[in-house]
Amino acid sequence: MMREMRFEKLKSADELSRISDKMHSGGRRLVFTNGCFDVLHVGHVRYLQQARQLGDALLVALNSDESVRALKGEARPINSQDDRAELLAALTCVDYVTIFYGERVTGILQQIRPQIYAKGGDYTLDSLNREEFETLSEVGAEIKILPLVPGKSTTRMIEQWKK
Repeated sequence: MMREMRFEKLKSADELSRISDKMHSGGRRLVFTNGCFDVLHVGHVRYLQQARQLGDALLVALNSDESVRALKGEARPINSQDDRAELLAALTCVDYVTIFYGERVTGILQQIRPQIYAKGGDYTLDSLNREEFETLSEVGAEIKILPLVPGKSTTRMIEQWKK
């Protein structure tokens, strides 16, 4: 039962496009963020809680296993996309989860047209992927860079485990 409730949050890009349109027409704001979220830690949770406070609903676009490997190397992901999606969906601050299969979220951003785009403090407006940045401008999304939690990162955790 609980697992089924979590997977009610898992949506296709088509479903999310309709949700975004309905929210926008009702004066509500969909917050969009994306990432690997490979080994969920307190830094992720605090970031997602902050992102959710920016609007009326939070959508997490999750990198597929293939895209994580392309971005992070053959040893990643540590957790499968299904497990990562279920963990994210279990968080009360996350309203929707979708899995995307490319290295970039450009296509899904064009389709969903969120009102707000949140990214972690390891990014700046200048370091965002140019294609994604241009797409966000085209769809009229407000970009918010949120602070990182010092000392909390998946890469750091993996390095500690290796020691």
